[in-house]
Amino acid sequence: RVTAALSCCDLVVTLGGRRVLDGVSVDVEPGEWLAVVGPNGAGKTTMLRVVTGAQSPDAGSVWIAGREGAGLRGRERARAVALVAQSPVVPPGMTVAEYVLLGRTPHLARFGTERAADVAAAEEAIALLELEALVERELTTLSGGERQRAYLARALAQAAPLVLLDEPTTALDVGHQQDVLELVDHLRASRGLTIVSTMHDLTLAGQYADRLLLLDGGRVIAHGDAADVLTPQALARHYGARVQVIDGPGGGPVVVPLRLPKVRGAAVEDPPSPSEAR
Repeated sequence: RVTAALSCCDLVVTLGGRRVLDGVSVDVEPGEWLAVVGPNGAGKTTMLRVVTGAQSPDAGSVWIAGREGAGLRGRERARAVALVAQSPVVPPGMTVAEYVLLGRTPHLARFGTERAADVAAAEEAIALLELEALVERELTTLSGGERQRAYLARALAQAAPLVLLDEPTTALDVGHQQDVLELVDHLRASRGLTIVSTMHDLTLAGQYADRLLLLDGGRVIAHGDAADVLTPQALARHYGARVQVIDGPGGGPVVVPLRLPKVRGAAVEDPPSPSEAR
């Protein structure tokens, strides 16, 4: 059996007296794309933080390509896992070229400087993400779609086989959402990457990911193909949403919100509260 690219085993995390993760387990195979979905506060971002080592679990373990995460030093872990955060902290005045080159930090000797190979890796990532015309621009001057490409370029320069994406399409218009996700899928295929992403847009998650993991209250509610996870019943119970799920043109599911019928401008009935829907 091929060693999983990522294994989360019975993860438990308690923050502020609340269990943010409660026994979360999942395996992700090499080259697979897993989308982690769930309502706000479900534990999605915390799960990614545990994988990167930024958050230590109270119980359970993480295994990356067959090695226990707790036994990996910081640089070793960074060479194995790259994270594209929702809103990365960018030093003021940093250009695209400088930011992408930061991705090579885990490969540098302690107190060492970038070598020709590191510069070449950064330049290759810049070319793959079509950022050549922007290398001297400061990140803060870029559009949302351009910044997202720069964040991906840094992760690519990091040369980690496992890439974590925390809400990669947040604040992007529909065209840039498609651009980013198509690019991620292309890089996954061409570079043999394994992708784990948290996503709010359930239709996009179902269209692009191989499998979905639905979390609510820190627990795994459902796990599998999009058609098995994105059911009207599950979305009503765990999102408090009234939806219809239809087959999209490409075969993936499309989640359509449903409005209540109106009578003379007023709803026939009051919509249920999220707590009632659960």
